[in-house]
Amino acid sequence: MTLAFTSLLTLALASAPALAAASCESLASLNLPQATITSAQPVAAGAFTLPVTGRGRGPGNLYKDLPAFCRVMATLKPTNDSDIKIEVWLPSADWNHKYQAVGNGGWAGVISYSELADALRGGYATSSTDTGHVGGSGSFALGHPEKLIDFGWRSEHEMTVKSKAIIQAFYGDAPRLSYWNGCSTGGRQGLKEAQKFPADYDGIIAGAPANRTALALWVASAEHKEPGSYIPPEKYPAIHQAAIAACDANDGVKDGLIQDPAKCKFDPKTIECKGADSPSCLTAPQVEAARKIYSNATNPRTGQTLFPSLARGSEMGWAVLGAPEPSPIILDQYKYVVYKDPAWDWRTFDFDKDVARSDEPEYVVMNATDPNLTQFFAHHGKLLLYHGWADPNISPFSTIQYYKSVLDTMGGAAKNTDSIRLFLEPGMGHCGGGEGPNQFDKVSAMETWVEKGSAPDQMIASHSTAGKVDRTRPLCPYPQTAKYKGSGSIDDAANFVCK
Repeated sequence: MTLAFTSLLTLALASAPALAAASCESLASLNLPQATITSAQPVAAGAFTLPVTGRGRGPGNLYKDLPAFCRVMATLKPTNDSDIKIEVWLPSADWNHKYQAVGNGGWAGVISYSELADALRGGYATSSTDTGHVGGSGSFALGHPEKLIDFGWRSEHEMTVKSKAIIQAFYGDAPRLSYWNGCSTGGRQGLKEAQKFPADYDGIIAGAPANRTALALWVASAEHKEPGSYIPPEKYPAIHQAAIAACDANDGVKDGLIQDPAKCKFDPKTIECKGADSPSCLTAPQVEAARKIYSNATNPRTGQTLFPSLARGSEMGWAVLGAPEPSPIILDQYKYVVYKDPAWDWRTFDFDKDVARSDEPEYVVMNATDPNLTQFFAHHGKLLLYHGWADPNISPFSTIQYYKSVLDTMGGAAKNTDSIRLFLEPGMGHCGGGEGPNQFDKVSAMETWVEKGSAPDQMIASHSTAGKVDRTRPLCPYPQTAKYKGSGSIDDAANFVCK
């Protein structure tokens, strides 16, 4: 057989419609350990409608362009107190012979339908889980330690194992490659998979990993512990514009973005009110509150650094964590998981003695901070981390910290550059949005990395206004940043290079 004929045959097989080894409906009788298939129904092209509950709502019918697929719903019960719901979507034709699991946000409690739809459009068999409970509160964890473990890591792994079995049954073939794609809670879930179940995935995309810290309490205490410290949201634009003005040109280009907030030295005192209070200035107590929000959390007695705080450029979203109360996601962590008291008052939190308690393993079973990725890297697993510099929910410095800890543990940057890369997005908020370029094709970058051995040296990101792209910019692997070549439009990625 000639090489040319072999290549043509391989191409023909790869592009051929998937031939199901079982009908969609017959999957309802599939016998899986500690699992029950509750529904297995074909969905015609464009016919999917979003259930009452689920992540993925928006204006119009966002799902009318979906191809035909087999929709499988199952309940997993790895423990007596488990009640994990999953959905597995299987393309009826043109399956790419790959599997992509998608992550969650916050406390989860819903299936991520919009993410499932994106994966399906790409030809993937895909799945999502509600992580073992219903609703976006952490109250489910009170008195249910097994459900907390389900949320922390077990639901994702069980979903992965069962999804692969369902894929095998439907197509008569296992997925050739498996990918994880998630941000926030989904980013944390991806890291947990790499650390705890390194064989589950060949490539993991982990954005803004939401490991639990007391950051929201730190921000709230900065604004509410002392009289007059509260910074009302109408002052955010003034602080933000002052930070931009102070640091925008540090990279040689005035583009309304802080390219590297780690090098930005903006001091809020520069906009302290000289006379009467107004939305364009900060009072002296507000100056100190802003300084604290930018500063790493520290133990007030020992001065020990506890965890990183927010970057300069994040000001427009400060209400997420600290105004007028701390983020409910983090409040629930302390009410229902750490203190096991729904009436717990966050103002009693002591950054001297209480941080150690809240970091005990039984309370942070969800956290994914283990830097030892030996087994994941050993089977050529690839980890693509990303984080928006303007993220007001989770500190980008935490992701940098984790990335550096992996390199330190695994033998340095040169040894691991083909296994892990971190991309930081100037002006991007939490998992997207913001003033900077915030749309980029992470999945294609990961596919090229895993399937062709070409690690991403850059990703082109775009920013749009009213649906029209008005800026593109390369995203560079940390610690590189995008440098202007010196000529051409600053809104065109072609005029920048990663250095």
